[in-house]
Amino acid sequence: MNHRMILSLLGYVLLLIGGFLLLPCIVALIYGEEALWSLLAAVGVCVAVGLPLTLLKPKNKRTMHARDGFVMVSLSWIVISLVGALPFWFSRAIPSYLDAVFETVSGFTTTGASILTDVEAMPHCLLFWRSFTHWLGGMGVLVFMLAVVPMSGESIYLLRAESPGPSVSKMVPKMRTSAAILYGIYCAMTVLQILAYQLGNIFGWGEISFFDSVCLAFGSAGTGGFSVRTDGLAGYSVYVQSVTTVAMMMFGVNFSIYFFLICRKFRLIWKNSELKCYLGIILASIALITANLMLTGGYFGSLRETVHHVSFSVSSIITTTGFGTADFSLWPEFSKVILVTLMVIGACAGSTGGGIKVSRLLILFKYARAEVRHLLHPHAVEVMTVDGKRVSSDVIRGTSAFLIVYLFVAVLSITVVALDNFGAETTVTSVLATLNNIGPGVSIEIGPLGSYAHFSSLSKLVLSLDMLFGRLELFPMLLLFRPSTWRKH
Repeated sequence: MNHRMILSLLGYVLLLIGGFLLLPCIVALIYGEEALWSLLAAVGVCVAVGLPLTLLKPKNKRTMHARDGFVMVSLSWIVISLVGALPFWFSRAIPSYLDAVFETVSGFTTTGASILTDVEAMPHCLLFWRSFTHWLGGMGVLVFMLAVVPMSGESIYLLRAESPGPSVSKMVPKMRTSAAILYGIYCAMTVLQILAYQLGNIFGWGEISFFDSVCLAFGSAGTGGFSVRTDGLAGYSVYVQSVTTVAMMMFGVNFSIYFFLICRKFRLIWKNSELKCYLGIILASIALITANLMLTGGYFGSLRETVHHVSFSVSSIITTTGFGTADFSLWPEFSKVILVTLMVIGACAGSTGGGIKVSRLLILFKYARAEVRHLLHPHAVEVMTVDGKRVSSDVIRGTSAFLIVYLFVAVLSITVVALDNFGAETTVTSVLATLNNIGPGVSIEIGPLGSYAHFSSLSKLVLSLDMLFGRLELFPMLLLFRPSTWRKH
């Protein structure tokens, strides 16, 4: 373990977060808010702790092993959550530091689970910071650092540890260029969404302030789900809700698809089975839930209104964004079961969404089918492929191990949260909603209009860890609990 290198990189991460904290400071100056001082104090902490750490010179700058990269990413996410919570705590907008950490972890991991019961009471600058954590966490703080800071060593390990999905590769030969391409696409799509919101103001399709446009775009881009209103997006126009529906679906797609689109590699897009499966699941879920709501009746006034709200909810849940326009905790059980299934499935690998990922389900399905064929034809040799490419045994083993660890963490977390003695629906879906980085569950207590404020301190701690486990795909966080991880090379 290269301890000095890890501490030095943590120092740069702290300075980076301190720099990002200056953005909500500008918002505080615009609105003349006293919370400016709490933000500046947090910046001071980042600089005071981060600057000395950057002065630590690693003995071997060129050596970064896989273990170093995974530990570096895990520690970075814990540290940014701890310091990112300081403005909320210093300003007393959130009096409990544990609650502030929960809110910040939820922000950076793009979960969207909140302990706030009155969102509008928070100053604009803190609402901006709260939403901006989504945007930073969506693509990843370390990926941003790779894009702007020249780094020696095997920095691919940082990208692999922070990017969601069963496998991550470079888009172009240079690691720094790959990270820059990712963030370039990410920024462009965010700006397009803000412009789309503002077009509604120009053409009279739906009023929305520029501040709200920016914050909602941050929440959609990071598939996070923090709104600047207590009722989520229910109070916005149909146009604003529709733009958000499309945006959430787009940010749930693997970003390599957009890279292929820019490079005009349309054949690779057309062959992508994960994209086809992702869109198929969305369309099938919308059709089934719409039919269920129309047959049971009494939820929405017309078929058009039903399709609108169902499309929004399905897009929000499968991409693990967590925005809400309707309280789906009141929907029939059939519809809620479909939504819980979408919680587990999640978005595409290489997107900003959470969940198990569609690509993993494809691999597991093909692997199960191959095993059944092997039982029927024991001597047949079959090569498993996805999109015409052979799936290595390492990917199959890693995917199977992920599912096993996922189930173990979920069951353990459910057992601990059950000590709060809530109903099974609340207990189970609170863990699934945080472990899959979704936010709202399907019970009334933690639904789109609920919050996690009533959970005990122990449960909030467990759910905070679940959010980190889910965002970092389990294994980087698990390494922190192995004593052998901390031994020197």
